Amino acid sequence: NEVHPRDFVSSAVEPHEEYDLIAIGSGAGGLVSSKQTARRGGKSAMISERLAGGDCLNSGCVPSKALLRSAKAVAQIQKAADVGINVQGGFVVDFPKIMARLRQTRATIAPADGHPGTEATGAHVFQGRGKLTGPNTIEVNGQTLKFKTCVLAMGGRPMVPQNIPGLTEAPYTTNESLFNLQELPPRMVILGAGVIALEMAQAFSLLGTKVTVVNRSSRLFESKGGDPEAASILQEELEKNGVIILS
Repeated sequence: NEVHPRDFVSSAVEPHEEYDLIAIGSGAGGLVSSKQTARRGGKSAMISERLAGGDCLNSGCVPSKALLRSAKAVAQIQKAADVGINVQGGFVVDFPKIMARLRQTRATIAPADGHPGTEATGAHVFQGRGKLTGPNTIEVNGQTLKFKTCVLAMGGRPMVPQNIPGLTEAPYTTNESLFNLQELPPRMVILGAGVIALEMAQAFSLLGTKVTVVNRSSRLFESKGGDPEAASILQEELEKNGVIILS
């Protein structure tokens, strides 16, 4: 309820006649620009259509690192014998509990990006969809706001390939829905081999999913000009964790 209150009403009794800065979007860019402008004495506002905190809080940095922490625990248990610790009888991965912890971690951090915290800096928050109506005006919820500077910080969306037969009928997920899973998938194919793809591949493989990564290039990070030696080392480590990489 911090990042998208159902019945949110801005604490601003009246909008400013003109804002020094209005940010469209409530991810890192929108939050930082609107908050810092207000903290420095400027008149600022942030327009938030979706979840405040953006990818980082909701479908990126925070949930992915929470998941990786659980995967790291599995890796440590697997290597415990190397340091003289024998785990008798094996261990059980409780995926629902892992995801419950992930969501609780996200909820604990959420107030840092929530609307009340943003308004506490002096910035105004408008929850709705912004529409530019002129060089210095924007409309939100039927109200027109005037600004000197507008920051476009709408973020991005997952790109779902349209040229793969059967994909649209398959039960695919993206980063926006991945962290809503309640059951550990027995198998997973990951399209792409960027950093996010690989960290999720390693995490799910360690947790027990049979993971296959499909890479369009001949080696990891080739399309980004990445170091071949580092790519080789990384692929070797991922394969030790059970990840299959197809190039």
